[in-house]
Amino acid sequence: MSQYYSDPAREDDPHALPDIDVWYMQENYEERGFYYAFGFPGCLHDSEPVGPFTTEQKALDDAREGLNE
Repeated sequence: MSQYYSDPAREDDPHALPDIDVWYMQENYEERGFYYAFGFPGCLHDSEPVGPFTTEQKALDDAREGLNE
């Protein structure tokens, strides 16, 4: 699982935490692909998983795009 910042400008802020998790799901009960959900490290997600996407970058782009609308 990879962790990202919803606002890339916060990556250099020593007090900011990543708030998007992106992972690849290949289990039988879900479609295979990359998914994302919002939440902070060590905590349960604040949203349901969204996906599947064909690449990790497409999942991250979708997560960030939804915040700017």
